[in-house]
Amino acid sequence: MTTAALQPTERSTVRRGKHRVVTDRAVLHRILDDALIAHLGVQAGDHPVVLPVAFGVDPHGPDADGTLYVHGSVASHWLRSAQEQTVCVTVTELDGLVLAQSAFNHSMNYRCAVVIGVARPVLDAAERERALALIVDHSVAGRSATLRPNTAKELAATAVFAVSLHEASVKVRAGGPGDEPNEQIPDTWAGVIPLRRVADAPVTADYATAPIPPEVAQCDLSAQNSAQTGR
Repeated sequence: MTTAALQPTERSTVRRGKHRVVTDRAVLHRILDDALIAHLGVQAGDHPVVLPVAFGVDPHGPDADGTLYVHGSVASHWLRSAQEQTVCVTVTELDGLVLAQSAFNHSMNYRCAVVIGVARPVLDAAERERALALIVDHSVAGRSATLRPNTAKELAATAVFAVSLHEASVKVRAGGPGDEPNEQIPDTWAGVIPLRRVADAPVTADYATAPIPPEVAQCDLSAQNSAQTGR
């Protein structure tokens, strides 16, 4: 895994809130580890489309500074539009609602990563299998090893794309509200409502006869709050 700092390009340079920019590539990987859903933006003909996608990450992948994988149906127009085109993949983890004493100073605590790159079709059979396993394991670690093999029909119906993690930016906000001392008033509450993701007990499908496996029973989907602070 590369340890090089994030080096902003013209497209990935943060213009506002620069004090929240994080250049540590390890933070990018932690955000991607925590998130379950990414949003992929692509120009689909005469209009842009942004859609939620499941994803997987290979920090040692074949692309510069690691690889992010997404998949979908080969029949999807938006996915076909992404092939060999520049796309934007965004991941956001919401850690808290920041309530100030003025509407202007209301905010949210968050960790956000933006990745820009060309969507490379994954055609090599071995890489496709690995990419699909990574996407499954991103939800529940170790899950792919317990599944039946993909059928030829399923693989033919699935498109897989890879995006390099080289061109990326990260912003983080943590901490309390930012009311200035001369703006503070005594009769309005201010503070933070922390948010976290939790998983309820697994619900077994009607047709499943196997017991709940350890990797599912012990699944922890709660995202860890960032230790960084900022206004």
